[in-house]
Amino acid sequence: MLSVAKVQRRNAWRYYVRGVAFGDGRRPVGQSLKDAQEMAGLPPGRWLGRGLDALGLTEGAEVSERQMELVFGQGRHPDADRIERDLLDDGADPATARLATVLGQPIEEIEARKQTPLLALDFTFRPQASLIVLWALGDARTRRIIERAHERAIAKALRWLEDEVAQTRWASGRGRAKTPALVVAAFRHLDNRDGFPLLHDHCLILNRVQRLDDDGEPVWGALDTFRLYRNVVATGTLYTLAMTTEVCEELGLATVPREVTPGLRPVMEIAGVDSELIDWSSTRRQRIEDVLEGLTYKFAQEHGRLPGERARHGLGWQAAQDTRPEKKTPRPLKQLLAWWRASALLKFGKQMVDGLVRRCRAAGAAIRARVDPRVDAVLAAVDVAAVVSTVRGKFARRHILAEARRHLLETLRGQEFTRGLDDYIADRALSAHSRQSTVLKPGRRAPDADQLFYTADFTEPDRWWIAGTDGKPPRESSRYERARVASLAVQNAIRAARTPTVAARDDAPAVGHTEDHHDQASDPPHVVDQPGRDAVPTPAQRAAAVQAHQQAAMPEEHLEGRTTDPATWLRTPENLERLAAFTRTANARRRALEGRPKPEQPADVVKPADQQQHHTNRPDHGRGAGRDR
Repeated sequence: MLSVAKVQRRNAWRYYVRGVAFGDGRRPVGQSLKDAQEMAGLPPGRWLGRGLDALGLTEGAEVSERQMELVFGQGRHPDADRIERDLLDDGADPATARLATVLGQPIEEIEARKQTPLLALDFTFRPQASLIVLWALGDARTRRIIERAHERAIAKALRWLEDEVAQTRWASGRGRAKTPALVVAAFRHLDNRDGFPLLHDHCLILNRVQRLDDDGEPVWGALDTFRLYRNVVATGTLYTLAMTTEVCEELGLATVPREVTPGLRPVMEIAGVDSELIDWSSTRRQRIEDVLEGLTYKFAQEHGRLPGERARHGLGWQAAQDTRPEKKTPRPLKQLLAWWRASALLKFGKQMVDGLVRRCRAAGAAIRARVDPRVDAVLAAVDVAAVVSTVRGKFARRHILAEARRHLLETLRGQEFTRGLDDYIADRALSAHSRQSTVLKPGRRAPDADQLFYTADFTEPDRWWIAGTDGKPPRESSRYERARVASLAVQNAIRAARTPTVAARDDAPAVGHTEDHHDQASDPPHVVDQPGRDAVPTPAQRAAAVQAHQQAAMPEEHLEGRTTDPATWLRTPENLERLAAFTRTANARRRALEGRPKPEQPADVVKPADQQQHHTNRPDHGRGAGRDR
């Protein structure tokens, strides 16, 4: 999992120098960073990235406090003090000597334009909750494997950013160039602010990179940080896929889907880790959910609707900030492990804690025995394109690539796959099931491949409702749930339409390889129809056919509580509000009529209420039954 924050000039960089570099704790005033880290038993920060050569640094070297202040506080060379001193000794004036140590545009010039300089982006990588529980309560070997996989997955994600994403920009964006060399300072944290386990790394990506100018000389410029932001999800899915796969292969584990929020994408957790242990380690989740409920209610009152996906993320971030505890005093890992074990033993008992790794391996062996370690790339491309197009409408390659990585983790359940299979599935999804929607304008520079947008022709299933529980009203199916149904419906149609020859050819080779399993021309049409029907179906018949096919394609986790009962629809929030409005209007009209004097009526006149009751008691009313009596 991956989150992103800005490191800016004013106060943010001080927070990172004083707090993040010290295990997210409060460093004693006047104590050096190195001394504080040694006394607290914290690992020092380390330098990463291919851009270190240009600064005279080596990968894995320790990050000092002065380097942090120079690089992420002033935008200068990490060895600026020595460089400036040598230039002064050679007779250079102070302003020239200082300018020679600046990386790119001086911060003072940016601030003179009333702008806030962006010095770095904080990419924070952390595993799923179940892996954190295994790391905290498992044996020493399990802990080493998880830490090594965590480090390798971060390195893989950073390499992907350097190779595929990172660009530098100049001249207000008119000039651009690839820059496969980032400068990163990484800091390992072991727990959250409540002291419970939370293995994660803060990777500060410097907003300065080198490029060659027109004369072939290296110059420093700014990163295109917008590109990094746009690829955060694809980077996070790569980290999660790489780390989870390595841990599962090393320890013989497997993953299972765990629904955190109803209707949203489940998290792939390690099988065998009890939900009680996950809740034990996630101490802040309940507090955040309580605050989030109030923020959601306030949002609905102000906007007249429930928050969408983007608004939900914003409200979640606000709830996390509102419930954030004060800084703590960091402790070495050895003490933390002893405290975590004592806490878990007190809450769950020795049998549950000591048998954790054994249960996970047993559950992993059972899942691996029944899950095919191969991927049908044809159906995977269908699933990826259908899900992304249903959820987003318009999409770019980065969205497809992120979904392909999720598909591999959900399908293989933590088993190894052929390198590059995620890119292969993404390319096939774009070429076979998508069409470009970006219009290329003549006379203008063609956009980069990752700036092109696409659409797909997958039919989105009709909405349905999930029956409410614990007195809560029913909820509407989410876009993700409808996306899964759209994907599974098309996959079922393809499976049903495949000929035995094609099916045999699909099953013969190792499906995990990035080979095309059958020609594009042999792919069946992606339609759901009723063969053998001569007459054109009525709208009701077509709706019934689509409903039946959706029901057949529905995964088990979506079947529970699914309903088409009109009585359930009436209890949805939208219809409850509509009915309440009708009730208010009817009550107002009734009160107005009650204020008027009632006209006198003859005794033999039938009242409307009596007449209505009379019609209700005659089931054959309106069908001419009276003529037969």
